[in-house]
Formats: sequence, structure tokens, C-alpha cells
Amino acid sequence: MAATKNTTDYRSRSEHYINGFMNLLVLILSMLLIVWISIDTFKRINFLENHAYMTFQFWVCVVFVIDFFIGLYYAENKWRYFWHRFLFLLLSIPYLNIINQMDIHLSHDALYFVRFIPLARGALALAIVISYLSNNAITSLFISYLSIMILVAYFCSLIFYEREAGVNPDVNSYWTALWWSAMNMSTVGCYINPVTVSGKIVAVILPVSGMIIFPLFTVYLTDYVTRAVKKARKEDQESE
Repeated sequence: MAATKNTTDYRSRSEHYINGFMNLLVLILSMLLIVWISIDTFKRINFLENHAYMTFQFWVCVVFVIDFFIGLYYAENKWRYFWHRFLFLLLSIPYLNIINQMDIHLSHDALYFVRFIPLARGALALAIVISYLSNNAITSLFISYLSIMILVAYFCSLIFYEREAGVNPDVNSYWTALWWSAMNMSTVGCYINPVTVSGKIVAVILPVSGMIIFPLFTVYLTDYVTRAVKKARKEDQESE
């Protein structure tokens, strides 16, 4: 019995340390990927011709896939884990490298969107890890969606700037693209109209994302006020 308990404790500690290490590694690689893509976008570098970036992106995807299967190995209910995290696996595949190696011809707009697939995987991982900072379920959900909202707005601003700058006379700097992205995410809109296919696609994604995410602010504020009122009543009862 003691030996079985020691084995279980050892497995639990191993799982905790390995999952913690993989979460940290995924976060670091995701942030590096975001920085690299941002720099390439600002410098107008063709990512398909950047061998260093393509190699780095491939190994980042490999780590993402390994992280998925490590989680699957330690999961108590493997089928449930697989179906709940199946999207993570799909987003971890190095599609850009596969397209490049197989010489599949896609439009530059399509390739640019494919480039952001690993970033979507990193954004989900970042949101999940950040949500661990709170013990409250509503606050945790709020932080997760807030992180996703900020990252979606930023990624869309990069896409909009890369595709519209030099083509759209209203987009004269990245800050204009970032402001456009923020205004569309908030569903307010602005005077800048996209002229490229990618810009028009992003112009649809942003308000839809905003309409999905912004109602969560109401849920969070309602929960916060409710908890504050209950806490105040409890303190009043204890003082009496």
C-alpha cells in the first residue's frame, strides 16, 4: 500500500513539474514567435524567404505537438482530453513548412493567414496560463477572454498593416492600423475602409470577436458587484 502511494505521489509530482515546464516553454516560444512576426512585418521581410524564421516556426510547432501528447499521456480521461484539446493539435501543425516543402501554390494573402496559425495556438495557451492566476472561475474566464481579445486585435493590426500599407492611402503607419483594429474590435468602426482581400476579412473578424467577447465584461462586473455586496453583508453581520 505504501509503495503504491509513493508511486502515485511520484507520478503526480512528475506530472506537475513536466506540465509546468511545458507551459513555460510554450509561453516563451509563443512570445518569441509574436516578436519575430512583428519585426518581420515592420521591416517588410518576406517570411517564406527567411530560412531562420521558417526553421524556428517549424520547431515551435513541434514543441506545441509534443506538449499536446504529454498532456494526453498524463490525462485521466484521455478521450475527453483529446476532444477538448483537439483544436490545439490542429493549430500546432506546421502548415507553412508543409506548404513550402510540397511546393503548394497559394495566394500571398492565404499564406499570410496560415502564418498566424501557430500564433493562435500560442494565444490560447497564453490565455489559459494567465487564467490560472485567479482562483475565481468568473475572473479566470474574464482574464482568459481579455487576453485573447488583446492578442486578436494585435494580430489583426499586423495583418491589416502588412496588406494595406502602400495600397490604402489612409494607412500611413502601424499606429493607424492598430487604432483601426481597436475601433473595429469595439464595433464602433472608423473612417478607414479596407481595399485588400485580407483587410476585408480582418474587418469581419474583428467586430464578430468583439460582439462575442465584450458581453463577458458585463458578466464579470455583475459577478464582482455580487461578491462585493455579499462580502459587505457578511462583514456587517459579523460586526453585529
